[in-house]
Amino acid sequence: MFVPEKNVEKDIGKIRKGEYQGTVTEIVVGIREYNGKVGVDIREFTTSDKYTGPTKKGLRIPAGSFPSFKKMIDSITEKDLEESSSEPKEAKQKSMKEESEEEMMDY
Repeated sequence: MFVPEKNVEKDIGKIRKGEYQGTVTEIVVGIREYNGKVGVDIREFTTSDKYTGPTKKGLRIPAGSFPSFKKMIDSITEKDLEESSSEPKEAKQKSMKEESEEEMMDY
């Protein structure tokens, strides 16, 4: 007797990304099966008058790669995410632009 495989679909959590012109966007983390393979799906979901559902913006971590991904994420500290207050935001943006222009000159 044939028993169809169980479709794996489990939402882990959502983070509200923002709202723009009446469209609400959330980042949804879930476990999903795609083409017969299970993985972690991190995807933007949108809610608007025209469309509600997943978008193309996102990524999928195959189940076999998840331990490495988790190790990388766990290595990030709160300090890593702090903005440096020693340099004004405009100066950071300017220096990034200058670095980009310098890289282009190297080619």
